[in-house]
Amino acid sequence: MPMSKTVIEVKKNSNENNATLLRRFSRKVMDAGIIHSVKNNRYSERDTSKLSLKVIALRRLARRKEVEKLKKLGKMKEREHRGGPQR
Repeated sequence: MPMSKTVIEVKKNSNENNATLLRRFSRKVMDAGIIHSVKNNRYSERDTSKLSLKVIALRRLARRKEVEKLKKLGKMKEREHRGGPQR
């Protein structure tokens, strides 16, 4: 989702020091909600495409098929149950 551009402009008054100017700018940025929206989107990830999901599923199925083939040929041991909760 592209962020909308927000222009925040603060002009220095004649008898205003830099700290006050910076404080006014920070307040305008907070009021505009820019920081809040950036923090919300900071860790968001894109959804995996349908094509990628299909490719992953096909790889998984091929690997499973190969493992079953190796088990039937006796080249791979059956995995022993570890005694955890039954599903």
